[in-house]
Amino acid sequence: MILNFFQGILEYIRQNFIYLHPGYTILNTIVFGIILGIIILVIIKMFKYIKKDPAELMIPLIPFIFFGSSARALVDNNIYPLTYLLVTPGIYLLTGSMAIVTVLAAVLIEKRTKFDYRYFIFIVGAVLCVPNILFMGPINPIATIQVVGVWAIISGIFVLLIKKWSLLNNKFNLSVLAAHLFDASSTFIAVDYYGYYEQHVLPSALTAYFGTAAIMFPLKIGVILGALYVIDTYIEDRTIANMLKLAIFILGLAPGLRNFLSLIMGT
Repeated sequence: MILNFFQGILEYIRQNFIYLHPGYTILNTIVFGIILGIIILVIIKMFKYIKKDPAELMIPLIPFIFFGSSARALVDNNIYPLTYLLVTPGIYLLTGSMAIVTVLAAVLIEKRTKFDYRYFIFIVGAVLCVPNILFMGPINPIATIQVVGVWAIISGIFVLLIKKWSLLNNKFNLSVLAAHLFDASSTFIAVDYYGYYEQHVLPSALTAYFGTAAIMFPLKIGVILGALYVIDTYIEDRTIANMLKLAIFILGLAPGLRNFLSLIMGT
């Protein structure tokens, strides 16, 4: 009886938190959010220990983000198998673990050789991406131009505001917003023009209500600018502030790349 109880719990976890059937729900969204918050707190401690600024890792970590997103996109397009490591939350745990280990190794190597730890992180991430890139095959140029074009136009508006808006005068802040605008652009094109659907709870509800995924643009702009303003205004600790910004950056770019790559490979 006890064995059946635990088997039932494991099956519930598998159905609601691993393969995400029937997709994202309020429950698993809250649970994932809590877990993410705990992970961020641990990583903040790590950065304080190694005495590095999280803002320095925005570019070096991009290959790792691409690795995780492209692996998930290859699963979406039935090129990679559907396994625990390649779906939520496995792919995030796998990619995050490799990134953290690489960061720690890079810092250690920098201390011993003076080789910039950021270059080491970028190189390792880039090497990891090679197999995924080779398996992608041909891409849809029209879908690529549509997503990149919309993103460039919307992002360009905020680039023009750099000198007039102190919040965006910080390049890190602008990059965080641009990452989420890329996510919004890929979602908008995929949902409105290619028959894809939004998986996350709030965006899905808003898209259904307004009849278009274009609602993602004002939603992203409002939430991200608000979050950046709060961080810059009320959080004095540089490590905490920049770690929060880095986390928000990843939360925008990772799904944006996954959506983009799934779309251009699958159409």
